Amino acid sequence: MTDKLTCWQCGELLQNVIFPMSRREECGQCGADQHVCVMCKDYDGRRGCNEPRAEDVSDPEKANFCDYFAPSGQVFEKTANQKAQDAKAQLAALFGDEPPSTDSQDEDSGLTPAQIADRKLREMLGE
Repeated sequence: MTDKLTCWQCGELLQNVIFPMSRREECGQCGADQHVCVMCKDYDGRRGCNEPRAEDVSDPEKANFCDYFAPSGQVFEKTANQKAQDAKAQLAALFGDEPPSTDSQDEDSGLTPAQIADRKLREMLGE
């Protein structure tokens, strides 16, 4: 296992992790549980757990109490969305602007592109 662990969900480097890893360990960036099957060295992704003595877990992406859990040390890549957010934040910092918030993306999820453009135009015009 490597000294550096990355979050299985967003790929962010996990800082200050104490071993053995607590069931309540979370990613500081995205808040995802880290004591999960997908982070374990015995998890294979297809059939689940390769540890024959481990109990079945209904959701491999939620925190569990498995006594056989050991971090795999696998480097998980950042998602495309996370990479885009990081790039926008770096660009904003370069020009001294505020980093873009991710809240507006959640608001836009149910709107058509035309409705989003209309809303942004009205915000720019102060309406």
